[in-house]
Amino acid sequence: MIIRKGLGLIALLFSMSLAFADISLDAAKQQGLVGEDAGGYLAAVTASPSKDVRDLIRNVNDKRHDEYQRIAAKNGIDISAVEQLAGKKAIEKTQPGLYVRLPDSGWQRK
Repeated sequence: MIIRKGLGLIALLFSMSLAFADISLDAAKQQGLVGEDAGGYLAAVTASPSKDVRDLIRNVNDKRHDEYQRIAAKNGIDISAVEQLAGKKAIEKTQPGLYVRLPDSGWQRK
């Protein structure tokens, strides 16, 4: 139950656009520049993302990692369990046509 509340905060982080980035998270996803990884983090779909995309990924993932750590500590579980659950939820919530990366798989459009 406590994990569910924490996952609500994670969902908020997923949907937030970063004001200081030149590209928003939603725009980057719509353009096929980034996608959700099964490990709970955002990742570049292309091999050579721009600096703006790299900055966006780093900033989003730093916030996600901090939140995952908080949830793990609060629940007395390993962060990897939170990351895996968050990754599963993020992939489930990804809109059709956007990129996801499943375990042992390359990028694919949902």
